[in-house]
Amino acid sequence: MIELSLAEIAGIVGGRLHRTDGSPVVTGSVEFDTRQVGPGGLFLALPGERVDGHDFAAQAIESGAAGVLAAREVDAPAVLVPPLPPGQAHEGSVALTGDTDGSGAAVLAALAKLARHVVDVLATGGLTVVGVTGSSGKTSTKDVIAQLLEPMGPTVAPPGSFNSELGHPWTALRAGRDTKYLVVEMSARGVGHIAEAATVTPPRIGAVLNVGSAHVSEFGSREAIAQAKGELVEALPADGLAVLNVDDPLVAAMASRTRARVAGVGESPSALIRAEDITLDEQARPSFRLVTPYGEAPVTLPLYGEHHVGNALSAAAIALELGATPAEIAQRLTGLQSRSGKRMEVTTRPDGVTVLNDAYNANPESVRAGLKALASMSKSAGRRAWAVLGAMGELGESSVTAHDEIGRLVVRLNIDRLVVVGPEAAPMHQGASQEGSWGEESVLVPDAGAAAALLHDQVRPGDVVLVKASHYVRLWQVAEALLAAPGTSPSQPSNSSEPSNGGHA
Repeated sequence: MIELSLAEIAGIVGGRLHRTDGSPVVTGSVEFDTRQVGPGGLFLALPGERVDGHDFAAQAIESGAAGVLAAREVDAPAVLVPPLPPGQAHEGSVALTGDTDGSGAAVLAALAKLARHVVDVLATGGLTVVGVTGSSGKTSTKDVIAQLLEPMGPTVAPPGSFNSELGHPWTALRAGRDTKYLVVEMSARGVGHIAEAATVTPPRIGAVLNVGSAHVSEFGSREAIAQAKGELVEALPADGLAVLNVDDPLVAAMASRTRARVAGVGESPSALIRAEDITLDEQARPSFRLVTPYGEAPVTLPLYGEHHVGNALSAAAIALELGATPAEIAQRLTGLQSRSGKRMEVTTRPDGVTVLNDAYNANPESVRAGLKALASMSKSAGRRAWAVLGAMGELGESSVTAHDEIGRLVVRLNIDRLVVVGPEAAPMHQGASQEGSWGEESVLVPDAGAAAALLHDQVRPGDVVLVKASHYVRLWQVAEALLAAPGTSPSQPSNSSEPSNGGHA
């Protein structure tokens, strides 16, 4: 955050000063949690499910905040934001459960204006904004992009999947005058949302990873999802770069929707930046040859699953654009660390049981990728494989069919056991039971507790267990129960606490 007085902030957001002459200067971070507010910070008074931030304004000042951004009068120096027109009062506040009167939406709208002002100021000093979107893999790819760019200059990226109407501007406001790269996730619940996010943080580089069936119940079709995801490349300037996965026809077609130069990535021979000679080791970690117009380099990813190759290629294309060499990129890819928990987080217990905690979210495409990684990891070492799967949400009319297909895929991949959690996911169990010669290998249990109890009784040393479901199922509780044994240490670092993403695709 650049230094701004409360008077300057009021002018930027169209608000009015309250209990202050406007002279206090915000020199710290912008926070919505009083526990995180420090000296010189700006506190966001947002309504929540159980408490309202307006009631904690004075506490934020006591913690050192320079002022409060609020929608109504508070007992503290504040900038009071204007109310939104009635038709817009709740449009931007879906992520705020307690926003019953539109006050949260008004604060978020003001926050977006503040973020845009800061980004514009920093852009004059050389800030580059990089946006990434896709139906799956956004968070993992954002983490990879950040790690490729950090050696080239100070980089800001959101924690976890914090890509909501709150998370997006909040992340932008982490940038300061020394920040060289701002990496943001662009997500949506419908057409127009990514375009709106791009007005807050105008990107110069944008990457579209894929178009899947996540949130198809909200969009209506994959074509509508493609329309929404393509808003990112439409927002790019003529001197920008659109990084498109040419292995996905719906993404490749977005080349006609942008003024920017296009860099195609993928395994296709037509890709400008591509992966050749892909192999997986016994833990499903991919190696490949990175092929670029500027040379080639061997890469071994410390990530689990072949699906990470495409994400790494998108990140590589961005790093190339910003001046990294193929050799530097390969070195950085080989040294990647996992930064966002519950996403292919692989942990091995002292008795050799390996748990793949990929339970942060799920859609048909990401579940298929997880199952393929499980099959590769278990069969190459002769280990027994368990798939513990819960519901994939927001699939609309295709939900039953999609769950049934996943159950059948489990059988075709020769996964040893399937534990289906919850009645919403029951078609997975039905599909598996009806496919091939499967019988008792699949079981349907009512909830995470029952799944954990079953695994506790039946998992043997050396087994490999994949845990995956949509976020609201909270199936990571099963993984945590499995890993409760003393002496367990993760093979990759975890970030288990992060803000909610608000259900964005």
